[in-house]
Amino acid sequence: MAAHPQSRRRSNKPAGATAGKQGDTQLMERNKVSRDSAEEAVRTLLRWAGENPQREGLIDTPQRVVDAYTDWFSGYAIDPRDYLRRTFEETGGYDEMVVLRDIEFESHCEHHMAPIIGRAHVGYLPTGKVVGISKLARVVDVFARRFQVQEKMTAEIARCINDVLQPQGVGVVIEAAHECMTTRGIHKRGVSMITSKMMGTFRSDARTRNEFLTFIDIRDRR
Repeated sequence: MAAHPQSRRRSNKPAGATAGKQGDTQLMERNKVSRDSAEEAVRTLLRWAGENPQREGLIDTPQRVVDAYTDWFSGYAIDPRDYLRRTFEETGGYDEMVVLRDIEFESHCEHHMAPIIGRAHVGYLPTGKVVGISKLARVVDVFARRFQVQEKMTAEIARCINDVLQPQGVGVVIEAAHECMTTRGIHKRGVSMITSKMMGTFRSDARTRNEFLTFIDIRDRR
């Protein structure tokens, strides 16, 4: 005999709660919203959409959504500057541009809570010290795992790198597709948005800026 949906839910919930426990604790400390309250909010939205939250296919949906939010918005619990504070000065005298391109990310639009899927390109001109390249990708990831506006996210990444590393210059370019435009409203697919933030020599020196743009070559490479 198949298990009753309520029984299935009781047997599954502890595993999900354990998986999201650390993230839930961080969220609760910051915004004082309990996991139970968050799950109930999902049930309210399901009812508002015309569904029955107690239906077998939806009985565990609130739990899954809260688990997903713990992952999608984990950037609120992290200071991205921490990733950049460990630098390396033994670079053999290297003083040219450092560029990391095609950093894939997933974020969410703060206006409609819809996905933003894209890639970021980051470059900086060091002043005697460099940072591990994975740290640049982690900085992008932290800002992406928050509700975002693409223009703001671009500027936040650039300012973070500039403030901590204090390089001669920083350049950040982001290109992304916004599901709030492709799945609702105007319903235009195949459209991407490009934003950039140039600081220091990337802004004041056209040759430096052009070198960076040449390196990232954002023309379609698919």
